[in-house]
Amino acid sequence: MRRTPLAVLALMTTTALAACGDNSPAPTEATPAVTTPAPGVPAQAASEATATPQSAAAPDEGMQGGTDSWRQVVKAADASLLGRLDQAWRMARAEAEDGGFSRQVEALGPLADPNAAQTGRIQPGPGTYRCRTIKMGRRVEGQGLAYVEYPWFACSVELTPGGDLVLTKTTGSQRTRGLIYPDTDRRAVYVGAQALGGSGGADEKTFPAYGDKAERDQVGVIERIGQNRWRLVLPWPKQEAKLELLEITG
Repeated sequence: MRRTPLAVLALMTTTALAACGDNSPAPTEATPAVTTPAPGVPAQAASEATATPQSAAAPDEGMQGGTDSWRQVVKAADASLLGRLDQAWRMARAEAEDGGFSRQVEALGPLADPNAAQTGRIQPGPGTYRCRTIKMGRRVEGQGLAYVEYPWFACSVELTPGGDLVLTKTTGSQRTRGLIYPDTDRRAVYVGAQALGGSGGADEKTFPAYGDKAERDQVGVIERIGQNRWRLVLPWPKQEAKLELLEITG
């Protein structure tokens, strides 16, 4: 989205602050660390690859034509998913806990607390981060696991010449790229799309744009949940889960 010079300056200041966090990076792993399911639950077959899709440089006028309003970009069906965010939290957590993963959910702390969002520095500033994905609840009843936890991978946040703040999960078999839009004093809105790769399918080298492929579109909220710690919350994602969390740390 378009940003004023003062906003850009604020984002660059955030970058410097992010470098001072007490979360030290961990080595990137190449395979998913799927939490051992409860007895009788089939093993998760997905695996994470490390290829990184490439994307075209952002035009000077911005990736979304200069608007800083996510409501002007998001399709009505996806906007309705944000309206059911509380329901996704409630159902996904209950399903994970009922499936035998209460201990794992509790261990996530603020990451799995729907009320953990904090004010101030709502969005991560430009820079490199580490990130991991947590999936809770089943997209289709009776299919897959009620809880899946992946290891740490690489993410980045970029401020483009056009004034857009772009979040990218750069490694893994499920990679995401999209824009961060301002919203309230406790959250920003993420609008992006997913690229796929790794074993079991073609390794895509580019990211689709939001709206290109409906089955890849992603809309969620970004919230700060600690010092140099954020989360991307995707309610009702198109694949596998009822709620998907991307933890982002400096």
